[in-house]
Amino acid sequence: MNLAITLVAAMLLGAGFVLQQYAAEQAPKAHFLRLALIADLLRRRRWLLGIAVMVAGQLASAWSVSHISLSLAEPLLSTNLLFALALAVPLSGQRLRLTELFGALILAGGVSALSVARTVHSPSATFRTPAGWLGAAVIAAIAALFVQAGLRRSGTVRATLTGTAAGLVFGICDALTRLTVHIMESHPFVHLLTIWPGYSLIAANLVGLWLMQSAFNSAPLHASLPGISAAEPLAGIVLGVVVFGDAIRISPPMLALQAAGLAALVSGVVLVARAPALSQLKPRPGVIAATSRHPISTIRTAAVSAMHPEESDAPDAEQQEERDVPEVTEPPVTTTTSDRRPTGV
Repeated sequence: MNLAITLVAAMLLGAGFVLQQYAAEQAPKAHFLRLALIADLLRRRRWLLGIAVMVAGQLASAWSVSHISLSLAEPLLSTNLLFALALAVPLSGQRLRLTELFGALILAGGVSALSVARTVHSPSATFRTPAGWLGAAVIAAIAALFVQAGLRRSGTVRATLTGTAAGLVFGICDALTRLTVHIMESHPFVHLLTIWPGYSLIAANLVGLWLMQSAFNSAPLHASLPGISAAEPLAGIVLGVVVFGDAIRISPPMLALQAAGLAALVSGVVLVARAPALSQLKPRPGVIAATSRHPISTIRTAAVSAMHPEESDAPDAEQQEERDVPEVTEPPVTTTTSDRRPTGV
C-alpha cells in the first residue's frame, strides 16, 4: 500500500510539473524571477490545476517519507520524470523514444544507488544544531549561485541553472518535511503553529515554487525538469547525513556503488533532457488534423482541448474562410411569354 501511494505521488508530481510548465512558458519572458510572473500565472486555469495536482503529490510523498525508508522512497519519487514524459507525449504529438525512457530509468537507478549506500536513522538531530544550520545554509548558498548564473544567461541555459537551484531548495524542503512529520508523530497539529519548522517549510516551498516557475518560463520542460529531479534527492541525501545522522557505508563496494549512482544520475539527466516530447509541448499547427486519421486521435484531441480551452471553441482557418465568403445565390429563372413555344401546329 505504501509503495502504491509513493508511485501515485510521483505520478501527481510529474503531471503537475507538465501542467505548470505548459502555462508558465506562455507568460512574458520579462517576468523572470519577478513576482509579476506569479501574478500572471494565478490567472491561468491550467497553472492552478497544475499547482493543485502537485500539492496532492507532495502530500502523498510526505506520507511516503514517513512510512517507508528514504532509500526506497526517493528513487520511487524520482520516477516523476516517467509520468511527465507519459503526459507530454500526447500534448506534443511526439513519440516517446527508447533513449528518453532509458534515461529516466537510469536516473531513478542512480538515485536508488545513492540512497542504498546510506543507513537512515530516526531524526534525532534537528536544525537546531549548528551542523544542521550550516548544511542547509551551504545548499541555499549554492542555489543562490545557480540563480545568479541564470540571470546572466537566457533560454535553455537559464532554465537549467534555475531549475537546479529550485531542486536544491526542494531538497531543503524534503528535510524540513521529514522534521515536521517527526514532530507531528509526538505532538498535535496545532503544535506546528507555535514552532519554526512549519513556517520554514512553507517559506522554503514558496521560494522553490517561485524558482521553478521562473525556470519553466525560460525554456521548454526538457531544460528544467531533469535538473529539478536530480538536485532535489542529492540535497535531501546530504541533509539526511548532516542533519539527521544518516550513516554512509564506507567500503570499496559501496564507494563503487555511489560512483555508479552519480554517473547514472548525470547520464539520465542528459538523456531525458534531449526528449522531443518535453521540448515541444506546444502543439504544432496541424498536429490535431494529422492525428485524426489514427485510432488514438480522440485521446490526443481531448488532451489538447483540455489544455487549450480557449482554443477549442475557436473556428479553424478553413471554417473561418468559409464564413467570410459571402453566399452567392442565383436569381430565380423567370419565363416570359415570348420564350414559350407553341405546343402544336
